[in-house]
Amino acid sequence: MRFLFNCLVITLLTTLPLSSYAAEAEKNVNDSVSKEIKKQLEPLVMPEGYDMSFNGLLNQWYERKNINTTFIDDKVDPYVSDSIIIDRLSKLPAIMELPFNEHIRKCIDFYTIQKRKQVSYMLAMGQYYMPIFEDQLLANKLPDELKYLPIIESALNPTAYSRAGAGGLWQLMVSTGRIYGLQINSLIDERMDPYKSSIAAAKYLKDLFRVYGDWNLVIAAYNCGPGNVNKAIRRSGGKRDYWQIYPYLPNETRNYVPIFIAANYVMNYYKQHNLNVAPVCLPMTDTIMVKEKVHLVQIADLMNLPIAELRTLNPQYRQDIVPGNFQPCAIRLPLNEASSFLQNKDKIVAYKADELFTNRLLVEPAEGVYFAKNSKASKHSVKGSKSKKKSSSSKSRSGKKSKRKKH
Repeated sequence: MRFLFNCLVITLLTTLPLSSYAAEAEKNVNDSVSKEIKKQLEPLVMPEGYDMSFNGLLNQWYERKNINTTFIDDKVDPYVSDSIIIDRLSKLPAIMELPFNEHIRKCIDFYTIQKRKQVSYMLAMGQYYMPIFEDQLLANKLPDELKYLPIIESALNPTAYSRAGAGGLWQLMVSTGRIYGLQINSLIDERMDPYKSSIAAAKYLKDLFRVYGDWNLVIAAYNCGPGNVNKAIRRSGGKRDYWQIYPYLPNETRNYVPIFIAANYVMNYYKQHNLNVAPVCLPMTDTIMVKEKVHLVQIADLMNLPIAELRTLNPQYRQDIVPGNFQPCAIRLPLNEASSFLQNKDKIVAYKADELFTNRLLVEPAEGVYFAKNSKASKHSVKGSKSKKKSSSSKSRSGKKSKRKKH
């Protein structure tokens, strides 16, 4: 009996620690799995130039309008559960798929917690730009929710440029802009024109949808190019679902669809997160077509308008020069100033014209001989001329001698 009792005691002493060790080991495994899942959540990478684009917009308006930034309500709502966000996304009147996952949650927090000031200003600028986007999307029978694409591309800054060379509200590349009819030269960059760039972007999105037939793949291709999306499709074994090819996409594009969904969310539910619209507004405008060469300074000085306002309304003119003498060009003016411009157009066009337009129409080169003492080329040319003279003189002498012989 004692032997059996000892065996039982030994068994208990050896098995109990093992069970606790097993529980601890299982906990460690679970912790490592959760850490691994967290590692798999990509760090949030915004489209290139997002912050830079927004800072340019903020400086432009803050310096000109002297806005008091105390309107921002920094009080962040208590934690909003995932279920509430899922419910809100499901209620948006959208054609495009707007699902939810941890990546999208991170992007929503980015807007509603970290970038509250940016959201407030973009809400304000959206009052001016969104109707322009909506018109072109409707004309091309595209989803209305695509109007939030410029938010993540340019932060609604019409003069935004990326390091890669993309420009404007829709961040179109030069080659893409020209394919879709935009004029880009030393004086004009129509990628900056809110109206014309929206027409081009809508056509481009429409063509991408003909290729992919899936809106998430379309906006992924819009971000990184069709070549990278096609490569990701091949690497995934031919899958044509954004979330299936997700691991094979460039890092920025992996965050592109989540941040797009977050932009749709925050622009519709900003009030629920104590976000306000910044007190910024662009004036109602009218468009005037001109066939003369006009400088924005001419308009600003004679019509007593801030040059910054004219540049904001006409961001496509890179040097403040409107080359209407080359082809008819549009100038956007505050609505109540359009008639005044038409009445005084001749005076405006003539004002400081010689001072503002310095390119000469006729040029006469100076007379004389250019001679550089230290130039090797000039030395060779001089030597060559001397040798020619010697040869010609020797020829003449030989000719004279021969004539003497003949006589």
